[in-house]
Amino acid sequence: MLSVFTSFSSRLGMLLYVGAALLTLSCQTTHAPSSSTDLRLWYKQPAQNWNQALPIGNGRLGAMVFGNPAQEQLQLNEDTIWAGGPNNNVNPAAADAIAQVTDLLLAGEYEKAQALADRKIKSTNDGMPYQTLGNLTLDFPDHAEYTDFYRDLDLANAVATVRYRHNGVTFTREMFSSFTDQVVVIRLTADHAGQISTRLGFNSPQTHQLYVEDSRLRIEGQGHAHEGVEGKIQFTALIEPQVVGGRVKKAAEGLVIEAADEVIIRIAVGTNFNHYDDVSGNSLARAEDYLRRSHDKPYSAMRSTHQQFYQQFFNRVTLDLGKTPAIKQPTDQRIANFSRQDDPHLAMLYFQYGRYLLISSSQPGTQPANLQGIWNPHTNPPWDSKYTVNINTEMNYWPAEVTQLSELHEPLFDMLEDLSVTGQDSAKKLYGARGWMMHHNTDLWRITGQVDAPFYGQWQTGGAWLSQHIWMHYLFTGDKDFLRKYYPVLRGAAQFFADTLQVEPAHQWLVVVPSNSPENTYRREGTPTSISAGTTMDNQLVFDLFSAVIDASAVLGIDKKFATELQTKRDRLPPMQIGRFGQLQEWLEDWDDPQDHHRHVSHLYGLFPSNQISPYRTPELLNAAKVSLAHRGDKSTGWSMGWKINWWARFLDGNRAYALLQEQINLTEATDAISEKGGTYANMLDAHPPFQIDGNFGVTAGIAEMLVQSHDGFIHILPALPDAWPTGEVKGLVTRGGFMVDIAWKDGELSYLRLHSQLGGVARLRVHTALEKTDLLAVANGDNPNPFFSVPVTKTPRIASGLTAQRSVVREGYLWDVATTAGEEYEFHRAK
Repeated sequence: MLSVFTSFSSRLGMLLYVGAALLTLSCQTTHAPSSSTDLRLWYKQPAQNWNQALPIGNGRLGAMVFGNPAQEQLQLNEDTIWAGGPNNNVNPAAADAIAQVTDLLLAGEYEKAQALADRKIKSTNDGMPYQTLGNLTLDFPDHAEYTDFYRDLDLANAVATVRYRHNGVTFTREMFSSFTDQVVVIRLTADHAGQISTRLGFNSPQTHQLYVEDSRLRIEGQGHAHEGVEGKIQFTALIEPQVVGGRVKKAAEGLVIEAADEVIIRIAVGTNFNHYDDVSGNSLARAEDYLRRSHDKPYSAMRSTHQQFYQQFFNRVTLDLGKTPAIKQPTDQRIANFSRQDDPHLAMLYFQYGRYLLISSSQPGTQPANLQGIWNPHTNPPWDSKYTVNINTEMNYWPAEVTQLSELHEPLFDMLEDLSVTGQDSAKKLYGARGWMMHHNTDLWRITGQVDAPFYGQWQTGGAWLSQHIWMHYLFTGDKDFLRKYYPVLRGAAQFFADTLQVEPAHQWLVVVPSNSPENTYRREGTPTSISAGTTMDNQLVFDLFSAVIDASAVLGIDKKFATELQTKRDRLPPMQIGRFGQLQEWLEDWDDPQDHHRHVSHLYGLFPSNQISPYRTPELLNAAKVSLAHRGDKSTGWSMGWKINWWARFLDGNRAYALLQEQINLTEATDAISEKGGTYANMLDAHPPFQIDGNFGVTAGIAEMLVQSHDGFIHILPALPDAWPTGEVKGLVTRGGFMVDIAWKDGELSYLRLHSQLGGVARLRVHTALEKTDLLAVANGDNPNPFFSVPVTKTPRIASGLTAQRSVVREGYLWDVATTAGEEYEFHRAK
């Protein structure tokens, strides 16, 4: 993995990235193209708390902008400022207990297994927290009285603005975190000369020292020790103002700017982090270098290159769902009113906000987006703001391929390379296995032992899930060089399970043990129990992992012997089971409770993001999954509702998916109190609560799933279009096989479809509207010959005794094959 410092030149090189063509909507009478004003979060008052502040970021360096006229605050983050230092939390002493718990579970002694696990399965620590750098403050002592206040975050340009009038003067602040210059930039202007006077200060909960130098502030700090691990991160922040007119002078613990016409402030941050096992860098030298590179650049040039870099990603996808008078309301009011008024434009804004957040928190050469992206005001944040890989980290990257942000997946792949090394410790020392594995959590230091063990942490399939992003990236891009590079990571993840699957005595199935169904419990004798064997999610994950390695070995023409071994073991995995209530069983036994409303519905992984459950191929399993989801209910934590949107889209029920969207876009004022009732904060960030960014990314992916799907052997056009969006247009979504898709619809019916084929091959289309006849369309028969659209052969489900499984009825439509050539475009229109 590249260090942040050494990847600087590659960031600049990305300016030359040519990728896919930038896409813009053509002008229509009822659906005008998205303009900059259409893509703004805007407010009539300053932020009163962090959940109302607005995020800016460049992948590495983030800030939350509050916008108070009397005191501006930028809460700052850098993606390698974490507590602790190089370590892996694997505790070899837990190995004997794991073996004993395994024996107890296979003998049906579940409560005894849980009691033993509670006593004996512990790691050396539960991981290190991601931490804030601190806060830059700009005091304007006499600006408490103001009028005409306005602040916004412009998603079209990745710039935050604050504007207000004071004593007849209009003051404006513009702020962005530069992708190209690697500094946070603040510009202060006024419409009268000599009016800008402010005091720059800094505060932080970190151990730090503030130095007031002649023309800048220098902050030297250190990350905290945590759970017995010494804090090793050193950071330097340099805050340098440049003024036009006026002057800058030193003051106690700050700088004072007097009577300036214009002020440009640059914030540069460096740390000593090189790699998860190397903290030998020079934080001051790095911060100085970032500052030096940008020092002589005019503001206009910095803003222009920043926007060009950002827009090459953001402009690839456009979405138009129409506008109503609700667009005239401030964003916080629109969020509060979303479930009560017709506001399709806000759904579009939420979709694009998710893309903005991914662009701003995950760039090649940075750390992956963590539980809060890169925005966190604490030194001990909720859940440590780590990488929770039993859903949350994966959800962060669900939009990457389908919304044409494929390169932003790279930090996750870099982390996977690291984990495939550190995960050998947990595989060998805890399970006596080859390959690599991880449990449900990791951090900057790439720990792979149990976190929050054993109730949450004794889940073995974190690596099985996370590594499948490698295969998914290949299915969307067809990049064999990429697949060849990362095949050892996939192989190592599968090797672990090939070595450790245990024989379940009743049916001779191969199962993962001891594990759990993430964060949920079952009751057999009144005692909540999590430790289990052969949970449905584990079975599904290992099935997909083995399948990915089998298929990847065939694509690359390598490793046939190992692929054959995996095929044999895959055939012995348990089938999915339909329990006594008609539900998809969560556990190997029929222990589900219809009154269980837990936020995790992990056994529906097989429906999404996997494709083991299908409306067309496995209608009994689809109905069982629907029963399970109905039992859990709609309202839940924010990220959970984001996942449920994707599931209802996979059920092909657009109206139910939209109902979940209404539940999600529901204003909450909760701050740091943990709650099971989620929603959306005024700044449009997802509320678990508290804030978790995964809900934003889950909703963005879910809206894409409502418009196009490609997991079921074909490209499904408008599979789950809700009645609330009767007319609209989307351009630039991507499917498996490298097809870029533009879709327009009117009165709920497809009116126009364009395919851009990047890889060639057959594009099998499922549409629900008759198309104009053309020689390009051939009636589809048999399996799709395009290998990127292959689907799994799902075992016949095991059904509870005396139960007749129900089959979901789905809308059939038309199924066409289009033979395509790489680089060509194909257009289709609704039949007249």
